[in-house]
Amino acid sequence: MPDEAGATVHGEDGASGGGEDRATAGAGGPPLTWSEMLAPWSRHDGPAVVTADGAWSGAELMARAAGAGEHLRSLVPPGVPVPALFSSTPTAFAYVIGGAAAGRPLAPLGPRLTAYELGPCLDGIDSTVLLTEPEFAALAGQLAANRDVTVVVVGPPEPSAVPLDPAPSPVSTAFILHTSGTTGAPKPVPYRQDRLARRCRINAGLCSLGPGAVYATASPFHHIAGFGNYAVALASSSAVAPVPRFTVDAWSTLADAGVTHALTVPTVLEMLLDAGALVLPRLRVLQYGAAPVHPDTLRRTLAVAPAVGLVNIFGQTEGSPVTCLTQADHHRIAAEHRDDLLTSVGRAAPEVDVRIDAPDASGIGEVVARAEHFFAVGDDGWLSTGDLGRLDGEGYLFLSGRRGDKIIRGGENVYPIEVEHVLEEHPGVREAAVIGVPDRRWGEVVKAVVVPADAAAAPGFDELRAHVRGRLAGFKVPTQWELAESLPRNASGKLLRRDLVREQNN
Repeated sequence: MPDEAGATVHGEDGASGGGEDRATAGAGGPPLTWSEMLAPWSRHDGPAVVTADGAWSGAELMARAAGAGEHLRSLVPPGVPVPALFSSTPTAFAYVIGGAAAGRPLAPLGPRLTAYELGPCLDGIDSTVLLTEPEFAALAGQLAANRDVTVVVVGPPEPSAVPLDPAPSPVSTAFILHTSGTTGAPKPVPYRQDRLARRCRINAGLCSLGPGAVYATASPFHHIAGFGNYAVALASSSAVAPVPRFTVDAWSTLADAGVTHALTVPTVLEMLLDAGALVLPRLRVLQYGAAPVHPDTLRRTLAVAPAVGLVNIFGQTEGSPVTCLTQADHHRIAAEHRDDLLTSVGRAAPEVDVRIDAPDASGIGEVVARAEHFFAVGDDGWLSTGDLGRLDGEGYLFLSGRRGDKIIRGGENVYPIEVEHVLEEHPGVREAAVIGVPDRRWGEVVKAVVVPADAAAAPGFDELRAHVRGRLAGFKVPTQWELAESLPRNASGKLLRRDLVREQNN
């Protein structure tokens, strides 16, 4: 319905219209908590977690998760979160599952970060215990120094004969993930059991996950694209094949695990395409996201993997999915030559309302969404994503960057992603980033940082300037240029634009 903030579009299944609770769900209804969705694994002798060292069956995973829950009960009181330095290992899975059922939610932290970076995360959780796998014990010691925190080094928990609590409170916290911190300090986001169960049902449907599937992602364990998606797979009775650290060789070994469903970020996707290693023998669905993907990369993927269903889910730690470019949409791109959709993140996901807040003359404004599976929303129930975008007549969302990234040059709005996409269409450009630079006359001017495709034959700035001007208005053409060997990105492939701004200001 139209309003002052712009049009609102609804997911295919409509808005859910309100939360459920155990009293109103009805006998035989869907499980109301994530822990309940995992319960069938305890009766399953087939593989649940598959690694190069072997596999844990569903029954073993749940028995060890029960053991982890007992260990956590001995460490902290009920309701107290437990930060943990984990990678994607069976031990980590057992502790997160056990903590959710035991009422001691784990908060995985990024072990590739420094103690200085992780300090605010630890302080924000306010726990007296820090779990760590042996590999990260030294970092844990640095992090705990000068804090009232006890480091507990853990390995695979012993199985317990006492099963996990099959029905924790729907409003209890299953686990805590932190935002990526690309625009500031990472913020903790509690994943509530009932909302997580809803998210798992929706995501599993979009990605065609279910019994018999084997899911893998190379994203870090502490990230929504890491354990946040493994949580979806396990809840749908899909086995998981964790990738503790991405390399092309590590990806190739997933063939031995029988992986059928996988997620990559654009930088990983490009590396796999360049190496000719993307397609796995049993791969049926490939999900991509977390950062903008270049249209040429997507064209190459469609050509290399025509039989693989592609899915692009747009969301964030606070709420996902928001929109989805579905498998059917990707078939439409190929069949109808809808190249315009190559830069879209799809339409509203099921049970989601999406609107554009305060759109400008071109229809671009902040993307705002509402759904019962979101974890952090405003008092009005809407999630302000901080992302800028526009909706076309069919409800497809096209992103234009982060709210704080917008450049205002002489009163005209410049959206970095638009300029970056044009620059990356030049054959001499591998990737590009655009930022605003303070200017006395114009307020801000546009600066481009370019990574050439061939450092020995980098295109000239006059050539690039003419290339951009041939496609965009003059006020969007960069007036300052810089060559770089690479662009700063975080572990999930997101551009750290603030680092470029900081370097500019130093």
